[in-house]
Amino acid sequence: MTAQAITSYYDTDFYNWAICNANLLKKGKLTEIDAANIAEELESMAKRDKRQLINRLIILLLHLLKWEFQPSARSGSWKGSVIEQRRRIRQLLDDSPSLINELELKIVSAYKDALQQASVETNLDQSVFPEQCPYTKEQLFDGTFYPGEQDSVLRK
Repeated sequence: MTAQAITSYYDTDFYNWAICNANLLKKGKLTEIDAANIAEELESMAKRDKRQLINRLIILLLHLLKWEFQPSARSGSWKGSVIEQRRRIRQLLDDSPSLINELELKIVSAYKDALQQASVETNLDQSVFPEQCPYTKEQLFDGTFYPGEQDSVLRK
């Protein structure tokens, strides 16, 4: 199969394109691969992981804020979401450890969106919440930390 034919699959049959290029790479046939589109896909994958980290941080922060600032509405759903987001973020960081280098910056960015969403979902004015993320990185990933809980341990 020619390089031009493989490149044409990129828009018409992505699965076939990916398999063909993977096989060529495994065989060391680097002159036959669709290098430009492979590079584009790799960049896209990296951006996707970064977006996923931010989205998961937003949801985690949102539910921690709701937990802290709306204690009368605490639910198993919120707790489940906190557990799920912590797990998924941990998996993402295990798969892509270099994202840890961007974690502090992503927490700051995600907090802004979580703050806005928390205000909407709780019907509390945004000024009720801290302007900056009140939770440390360690607290965010501590499975026993739930803000407003005595000794930071969730009672069963």
